[in-house]
Amino acid sequence: MDVQEFQQLYREKFGLIYRYVYRKVGNREDAEDLTSEIFLKAVGAFNQEFSPPSMHKWLFLIARATVADYWRTHYRLPANSLDELLEAGWEGPTEEEPAAISSEQADRVQHLLQALPEQYREVLICRFLLNLSIKATALRMGLTEANIKVVQFRALKRAATLEQVVAEQQLSVL
Repeated sequence: MDVQEFQQLYREKFGLIYRYVYRKVGNREDAEDLTSEIFLKAVGAFNQEFSPPSMHKWLFLIARATVADYWRTHYRLPANSLDELLEAGWEGPTEEEPAAISSEQADRVQHLLQALPEQYREVLICRFLLNLSIKATALRMGLTEANIKVVQFRALKRAATLEQVVAEQQLSVL
C-alpha cells in the first residue's frame, strides 16, 4: 500500500468510521483516539487485493473489534470498587442527578426489547429497568439464579448483536 492509496482510503472512510465509533463510545475524545487506532491497524495489515466493498467491511470489522477491546478494558474494574465508593461516603445517584434519556434513546430501547424473545426481554426488563436483583428476578420468572445469569448474558449478547446490525444498516444508508 502506498501513501496515496492510504490517504484516499482515509479520506473516504474516516467520517463513517468516526461516526460508528462515536455512536458506540459516546464521547469525542475516545472516538477520535479509537478511530486513529483503527486506521493504524488498517495500514499495518492492508491487503491490496480488497475490492472497495470488502475494504469497507474489513474496516468495520477492525472498528468493531477495537471498540469491543475498548469496552472490555473499560469494564475491567476491581470487584470492590462499589464498596470503596460507599465507604468513601457516596450514597448513589441523587434526585438532582437523574439518568437523562432522550425519547429517541427510549424508542431505540423499546424497539430493541420488542425484537428479543420473550424470556430475554423479561429478564432485561427485570434486571435493568426495574432494577431487580438476580434473586428477585429468579423468583419472579420461576427460574434458578444460575439460569437468570445465563439468560441475562444471552439476552445482552443478542441485544448487542441486534444493535450492531441496526447500526451497520444505518451506516450503509449513509
